Amino acid sequence: MQLSVKELSSLLKVTERTIYRWIKQQSIPFYRVHDQYRFNRVEIIDWATVEKMNISHRILQDGTESDITRLSLIRAIREGGVYYRIQGEDKKSLLEAVLGLLHLPADVDKDNLLDAMLVREDLGSTGFGEGVAIPHTRYPIVTHIPYPIVSICFLENPVDYGAIDHKPVNCLFTVISPTVRSHLRMLSQIAFVLNNPAVKKAITCQMARDIILGEIDKAQQVPGA
Repeated sequence: MQLSVKELSSLLKVTERTIYRWIKQQSIPFYRVHDQYRFNRVEIIDWATVEKMNISHRILQDGTESDITRLSLIRAIREGGVYYRIQGEDKKSLLEAVLGLLHLPADVDKDNLLDAMLVREDLGSTGFGEGVAIPHTRYPIVTHIPYPIVSICFLENPVDYGAIDHKPVNCLFTVISPTVRSHLRMLSQIAFVLNNPAVKKAITCQMARDIILGEIDKAQQVPGA
């Protein structure tokens, strides 16, 4: 899971000089091991997703879960559901409401899951921009669900979420994953489809569930999905 500067440069499609500049600015998560810089794959894709970085899907390839390409965002959303008019005044109350809607195994402690999501928010807002946030835990902690879950929740009223573009959020793509690889895959796919104009319009206009799923499905058919 540890990447070198050279490997990260290739995966993020930037120069090594840029990587070192980010390290100096402490704007990228990194570790120093025996006088060398190393990067955690999970933390990097988490950071890159929120920062809207153009990343290579090779970052998902670490030799495990060979069927990773079969993980479908559409299926994950069907597992999680699409909801409208969710009420909440801040991150905590919104995430409580979202978790209350999800069908999780009975032994999942939703309070612990909420705490893990809030800890991730304390590290930096998951506000993606343009009215969307992608709340999730820093690492997968619900390991006994059979498939990743992604819920799309439209808010009753926009909420200040500390997004990177400083705009209030009115839609949450909440991610719960059973493994590291499925976690990375879902974050990567969500970031990709949210850059598609038709998906953006469907989300902004809070269109019907089937229309949203249809636009996401079409967006994933284009090269790079």
